[in-house]
Amino acid sequence: MARPCRPGRVRGHCAGDGTVLTPLYDAVLLDRDGTLVEDVPYNGDPEKVRPLPGARAALDRLRAAGVRLAVVTNQSGLARGYFTERQMHAVHARIEELLGPFDHWAVCPHDDTDGCACRKPAPGLVHEAARALGTAPRRCVLVGDIGRDMAAALAAGATGILVPTPVTRPEEVAEAPAVARDLPGAVAEILRRARAVRPVVPRAGRAGTVLVVRSDSAGDVLVTGPGIRAVAAGAERVVLLCGPRGRAAAELLPGVDELIEWRLPWIDGSPEPVDPDDMRRLTARLAAVGADEAVVFTSFHQSPLPLALLLRMAGVPRVSAISDDYPGSLLDVRHRAPVGVPEPERALSLAAAAGFALPAGDEPVLRLRAGLPAPAVDLPAGGYVVVHPGSSVPARACPPERCTEIVAALAADGHRVLVTGGPGERELTARVAAAGGTDLGGTTDLAGLARIVAGARCLVVGNTGPAHLAAAVGTPVVSLFAPTVPFGQWGPYRVPTVRLGDAGAACRDTRAATCPVAGHPCLGGVDPAAVVAAVRRLAPG
Repeated sequence: MARPCRPGRVRGHCAGDGTVLTPLYDAVLLDRDGTLVEDVPYNGDPEKVRPLPGARAALDRLRAAGVRLAVVTNQSGLARGYFTERQMHAVHARIEELLGPFDHWAVCPHDDTDGCACRKPAPGLVHEAARALGTAPRRCVLVGDIGRDMAAALAAGATGILVPTPVTRPEEVAEAPAVARDLPGAVAEILRRARAVRPVVPRAGRAGTVLVVRSDSAGDVLVTGPGIRAVAAGAERVVLLCGPRGRAAAELLPGVDELIEWRLPWIDGSPEPVDPDDMRRLTARLAAVGADEAVVFTSFHQSPLPLALLLRMAGVPRVSAISDDYPGSLLDVRHRAPVGVPEPERALSLAAAAGFALPAGDEPVLRLRAGLPAPAVDLPAGGYVVVHPGSSVPARACPPERCTEIVAALAADGHRVLVTGGPGERELTARVAAAGGTDLGGTTDLAGLARIVAGARCLVVGNTGPAHLAAAVGTPVVSLFAPTVPFGQWGPYRVPTVRLGDAGAACRDTRAATCPVAGHPCLGGVDPAAVVAAVRRLAPG
């Protein structure tokens, strides 16, 4: 029988006074052995405590910035009788003597066989530390040295940064959402990301009409939502230029007053030849907006410069965008975004460079507008799990036969399973649902899908738009993530997540639209039992 965790300790004003240092983070949670101090197995002797190089100075940087600090540590030596609780507290006192005080210690005293909810990779310690510090897991960063630390962070909805040691397995490094060379490097990255979303020069007053641009797919539009809300907070009117593939998602975003739908041939995945007449019509339409300025959001592999030229021709006096290429006079604000950060933070960093910030109380999370219509289908009473097998990019979709096995495994575990998909995916959803689910393929639009996902206990999905839809409504995600693009950039943002799939597969970072490896091994090898276990972790009970 599992024993309850020992209560932690909270110090001083950092225990929960509600102070918000940055739009991104309130607290940093740190693994103990291998992250703060040398890993001495089952150490109960304070004399064996050896801080890792640079740890004290790195922690003091966080303290000086007002960040709350907690330790989250598995200590199965208590369950195994290798040391006493008194000896453990003596070790912790020595760590604080050498590294300075922590605001909370969250300790799991159990062994792997105890079946507790706190031992990493379970998220219990992250939840405990966040509660003790008066914040939420999504406003915490967990720094650790092994995959269990990263899994616990993701399952709680926190940010994870891995600091590898010689005992860290290569597959753990491949799966990590972010990697730093050491603890000082992790702290530098945390502070850099926090600074990037705050305007260096805040605006003195509200802007007039601002044209914002995100011409891409539904998922791309959804992850740009926080950046668009930041612009909307500082503007009188926001007009969003989007593409046809992103229109349905754009209609769900708060902060947008008007939509313009236009296919941009330098962005569209299946572009038509450039039509000069179409470009002249677009330029005229942009001029008709009467925008005082424009903020052009793009993905990391796209260029804003073709549209910036049209905006100049349309008479827009101020244009901001991220550009590695020399923009000449096309941009007034040429922003260089931090490399590898999540796409929502990339968008927020551009908004900040243009002088826009989220207002107080608006979390930097994905969000949909209020009052979405109810789905046109009857949902089952009680809890259900949604499986979404399709994807607009074939390389990111789990093979249909494996999705069928996943549905069968979830149904055998007692879950009601709804299988969703677009109008063009009816054959796929019917095949997958036949294993024990209810087929909802093609029965609802994106807004209806959002309502279905919002009511789910969990969503099982690949790296595609509905994963970001789940993040926007706060539904946990079992992410069947093909590593063709970085997980740290494109994984579900600030929502409890379990990542499955081979992160080190040969397709890694290829950005391939069609799987370049026979058999689709990165997702074809996903064990349905692992999906069942992931749903249990994210939605217990």
